[in-house]
Amino acid sequence: MSEKILSNKSNLNVLYEDNHIIIINKRVGDIVQGDKTGDKPLSDVVKAYIKDKYNKLGNVYLGTVHRLDRPTSGLVIFAKTSKVLPRLNKLFVSKNISKTYWAVVKNEPQKAEDTLINWLKKNPKNNKSYAYNKEVADSKKAVLHYKTIKKLDNYFLLEINLETGRHHQIRSQLSTMGCPIKGDLKYGFDRSNKDAGIHLHAREIQFIHPVSKKTIHITAPLPKDSVWKACLA
Repeated sequence: MSEKILSNKSNLNVLYEDNHIIIINKRVGDIVQGDKTGDKPLSDVVKAYIKDKYNKLGNVYLGTVHRLDRPTSGLVIFAKTSKVLPRLNKLFVSKNISKTYWAVVKNEPQKAEDTLINWLKKNPKNNKSYAYNKEVADSKKAVLHYKTIKKLDNYFLLEINLETGRHHQIRSQLSTMGCPIKGDLKYGFDRSNKDAGIHLHAREIQFIHPVSKKTIHITAPLPKDSVWKACLA
């Protein structure tokens, strides 16, 4: 199931689907839930896909379990029933779910592998989180583990595992470390990507299915561009 994309008419990259859960490979630029832009969110696209696939006459239920930033790509889980949504939420809160990200960064980290611990404070005015080395007012502890897994011609590929899920956590912590993500102007990269995205991808997810109790392990194929292609070469 890891690299297989299920075919459908809506052009969604559906990586996994059963009666309870649907997992999508989000594209750069898609928003998971509606916001002030008024752009059509991924949740609406998934609802339309379910409605069409199963010929549903009434409203389609879809619960948003977590989000990815608009400029990022990769795995997003949705709940197809109201029964399973709180169970999935509990998985995230209790940290009984393994999430692995890939990030292409500008500079080589001083350590090939390390744990970053910061306190993040969000500024709603510019929608940005600032990382501090000690606790400050209204800050939240942020912990991630990274390792350098490939050296590219001009960049470095990091694999990241999160312990906490804070606003812009990976982007802010890597930038503070001196390794801004490719294309991420907000957090210190010097130029934008052509698609206005950033090279941060929710690559893998693993958890125990809250209903079937089977292990679900999904890997999201990378976006199709030359830099991501080089990561797999």
